[in-house]
Amino acid sequence: MDIQRDVELRPHNSLALAARAAYFVRVENVVEARAALDFARAHRLAVAVLGGGSNVVLAGDLPGLTLQIGIRGRALIAERGDAIHLEVGAGEDWHQTVEYCLARGWYGLENLALIPGTVGAAPIQNIGAYGVELESRFVALEAIAIATGATRRFAHADCGFGYRDSLFKGAGRDAWLITSVTLALSRRPAPVLTYPALRAALAAVPAAEITPEHIAAAVVALRRARLPDPARVPNAGSFFKNPVVSAERARALAIRFPDLVTFPAADGGVKLAAAWLIERAGWKGVARAGVGVHDQQALVLVNRGGGAAALLALAREIRAAVVDQFGVELEPEPRVLGADWQAHDDRAAAL
Repeated sequence: MDIQRDVELRPHNSLALAARAAYFVRVENVVEARAALDFARAHRLAVAVLGGGSNVVLAGDLPGLTLQIGIRGRALIAERGDAIHLEVGAGEDWHQTVEYCLARGWYGLENLALIPGTVGAAPIQNIGAYGVELESRFVALEAIAIATGATRRFAHADCGFGYRDSLFKGAGRDAWLITSVTLALSRRPAPVLTYPALRAALAAVPAAEITPEHIAAAVVALRRARLPDPARVPNAGSFFKNPVVSAERARALAIRFPDLVTFPAADGGVKLAAAWLIERAGWKGVARAGVGVHDQQALVLVNRGGGAAALLALAREIRAAVVDQFGVELEPEPRVLGADWQAHDDRAAAL
């Protein structure tokens, strides 16, 4: 374990934002993770945990210990009939894990193909795409308490999963370092085709012949067509969550905007397409001060050298415009570190 001082974090975030870590360490196993946390406690350092850096906005320098998770490994830990439990190290790449499972005939993750980031970040965000959310495939996770070094196993019921949300984004934020995640998979395919764009992409394949491999390939093609490659155009994927409103509110909006794009949500709510709201408010393709809104997907904010301040200023303007036009508040998906993203956002504070 090599704890470094004053490390540039631009290579460690997909938005390619310049920021520096006072201390930085990459841990490859649980023993190193414990030692790094011991170091942080001994020196009274705050700990910021990084995975692949694909769901974070580094808005300033990080004064404590930035700990990057590199814990690898995949192990089949339980089998019963067609059911499989796979334990995966938190530092494994998510998409590579989807491919690993497909290659072995272990199904359930195919709708989540090509989502960037690490396995350990997946339950924090409760990642989801094309009709499937991580929580539907989740069994448990192992984590270390940052404050004490104690280990805990979190079952599904302990994680407080919600739409792009979990305990680890709320009450447990900055409290736990996830070291592994156990997933529930099956050897029996059960295609999920509830998402209209996915059904349309597979329209040429007879329904009875659609396989998980078909689904994964279609999802990859859809994502590549709509989302820019962070290696070429720095971005953090979808910048805003799809807002959820009451059915009554959705009906009222649909009267004013008949082409409003909606999806069913839990508990009778309605999910609004944030990309549609942003595009309708006139922001798709807008570029200035080295940042902008992607011209193919309005949910994606890109950094072309403008930096965090310009990016967050743009995000605040987009949010204010959507509030003005639709009375709907957008919430960012990526975690903002080093600054308060809502600073100077008086409209949001008034809601």
